[in-house]
Amino acid sequence: MGACLGVCSLLSCASCLCGTAPCILCGCCPSTKNSTITRLTFSFFLLLGTLVACIMIIPGVANGLNKLPWFCSSSDTFAGTVNCNLLLGHQAVYRMCFAMAAFFFLFVIIMICVRSSRDPRAYIQNGFWFIKFLILVGITVGAFYIPNGVFTTVWYYFGMVGGFLFYLVQLILIIDLAHSWSQSWLLRAEDGNTKCWYAALLICTALLYAASIAAIVVLYIYYTKPDGCVHNKVFISLNLIFCVIVSIISILPKIQEVHPHSGLLQASVITLYTIFVTWSAMANVPEKYCNPTLLAIGYNATTSSTSSSTAAQWWDAPSIVGLVIFILCTLFISVRNSNNQQVNTLMQTEESSGEAAVHSTGDGVHKAYDNEEDGVCYSYSFFHFCLLLASLYIMMNLTNWYLPGSSDASFTSPWSAVWVKISSSWVGLFLYLWTLVAPLILPDREFN
Repeated sequence: MGACLGVCSLLSCASCLCGTAPCILCGCCPSTKNSTITRLTFSFFLLLGTLVACIMIIPGVANGLNKLPWFCSSSDTFAGTVNCNLLLGHQAVYRMCFAMAAFFFLFVIIMICVRSSRDPRAYIQNGFWFIKFLILVGITVGAFYIPNGVFTTVWYYFGMVGGFLFYLVQLILIIDLAHSWSQSWLLRAEDGNTKCWYAALLICTALLYAASIAAIVVLYIYYTKPDGCVHNKVFISLNLIFCVIVSIISILPKIQEVHPHSGLLQASVITLYTIFVTWSAMANVPEKYCNPTLLAIGYNATTSSTSSSTAAQWWDAPSIVGLVIFILCTLFISVRNSNNQQVNTLMQTEESSGEAAVHSTGDGVHKAYDNEEDGVCYSYSFFHFCLLLASLYIMMNLTNWYLPGSSDASFTSPWSAVWVKISSSWVGLFLYLWTLVAPLILPDREFN
């Protein structure tokens, strides 16, 4: 009898792993939407791959990759001087993130133009999780058989483009979060306890601006010199001016007429994120004189190019902060349900189209329901495209944007990485400005 129950339980688990999203709900989970469970599960795949990449770049683990003879031989070098043993973790991260990007690209192609959960492809999107996991594992194993050479150099430029675009995705999500935060607190202030909620808004805004000002002062002190570092001075000063401009625009009377919930809280959040991106760019400036926090990875590479015991250190403070922001934004992509029409247009999402048939998980309490029978509440392809960009971003972040095979044996990132980050901060500020002025520029279009 026990054996029969065990077989039945195994069959039930197998059918769940190959079934739809509602099966994933466990006893501790609340009832939720089918679409939310699906997005969270795909995000879990991404975060699992990120965790594996983080483990692989740890020096002790990275050195263990020497046991794979095809992965890095003693004769493999970068820039003709640096033995690839110094970059084992770097190469492992590139291959792990390549596998994740290929996995999500596959779903970008498969899910093009899915309009509702009645589409047969929606069953692939919302189910067959064990098979998807096996596909991801299979691609990962195959990626580690890719030989060194042009792969890492070419994939670096893919990562640079993907990292730039994901910076914009992060900023769009932060804009959405800032708008939702301000709107929620202002509505609560209108319902009661007005002084309390307005005081909270004022305190949070002041703290965010104070943090931004302190960060700018630190950047001027540590990343500029009286007799040089003109580029750093220009970058910091320009972003400071741009942040002041968008802060002033956010409280103009005309803007307040079309955005009654807009204010300095949103602008302070965007300002702090812009300063973070500026700091991250400064940390990649390949000049020790202007960048005291420069990660000089393998500075003695010319003298230890044949050593297999030397390990490269990739972590710095901007990378750690960027990793935390990446995790939060990835989770936010999975659960967000915005009322901001401009942001929804940019993120290819919309309000839930309905709550159709409710499916029980078996205990009669925790349920998942299909809310996409009349129409999807997010673009399946665009969601996977965002996760693809996230895979490329985390690859660049974990390897500190270092270009493998460059002629510089000091192992620093090139100027192109600095320009990618600075330009993404400018484009991000423009996108925030657009969410403010769009109703004024396009008065015939409704912006809720």
